[in-house]
Amino acid sequence: MTNIVTPYKNQTTSKKEQVASMFNAIAPKYDFLNQLLSMGIHKGWRRKAIQLLQAQKPKTVLDIATGTADFAIEAMKLNPEKIVGVDISEGMLKLGIEKINKLGLRNTIELKLGDSENLPFADNSFDAITVGFGVRNFENLEKGIADIYRVLNPNGMLAVLEFSKPSMFPVKQVYNFYFRFVTPFVGKLFSKDSSAYTYLPESVNAFPAGEEFLKKLRQAGFRETKAISLTFGIASIYIAKKMK
Repeated sequence: MTNIVTPYKNQTTSKKEQVASMFNAIAPKYDFLNQLLSMGIHKGWRRKAIQLLQAQKPKTVLDIATGTADFAIEAMKLNPEKIVGVDISEGMLKLGIEKINKLGLRNTIELKLGDSENLPFADNSFDAITVGFGVRNFENLEKGIADIYRVLNPNGMLAVLEFSKPSMFPVKQVYNFYFRFVTPFVGKLFSKDSSAYTYLPESVNAFPAGEEFLKKLRQAGFRETKAISLTFGIASIYIAKKMK
């Protein structure tokens, strides 16, 4: 089992409930802070992840932990027939729906309230699945991966984008300082929920990145697993396939 880190240390509710509350609280400032804190780099990371799915030519795409739907919108470049985004935060989904409606994409993209460990879909429902900065928020990582495997079609592909822990000097030192001090300070300045941006570095540190995560994917049944390092190891894209 992965070490469980929760947003609110003084609460006894489950991680799932705390994560939902946290994202509901920060939803109004989420996109702004994402852009500010990452200096826009996250957009290029998403583009790269979607490009890796191009050869798959998926007709159906599921975006887990869709948030305000940026990854789901990026997946439109795959020309699928249907994209479904699921998230446990109603506040984030509300903003995502507004974004999709403004872009005129509601006929292709559908957002649903849903639990990543209990996905409301039948077995073998999607040709491709994406998760952007969401797997470290799973309460039970192994259970979440198993349910992703269940709803993915045979020969379907999974693309996970997640923060990593760089090891190269001086990137590691700058990254650690930024995540430990700058991110919580800026998050507290603009967000009503100061715990959210303290939880961010803690959850990244607890996440089993790199080969550890690939091992969990293989244990769930995935094959052709690969980790692609991004921006000096600050983030990684994990690719995996469900074989027939």
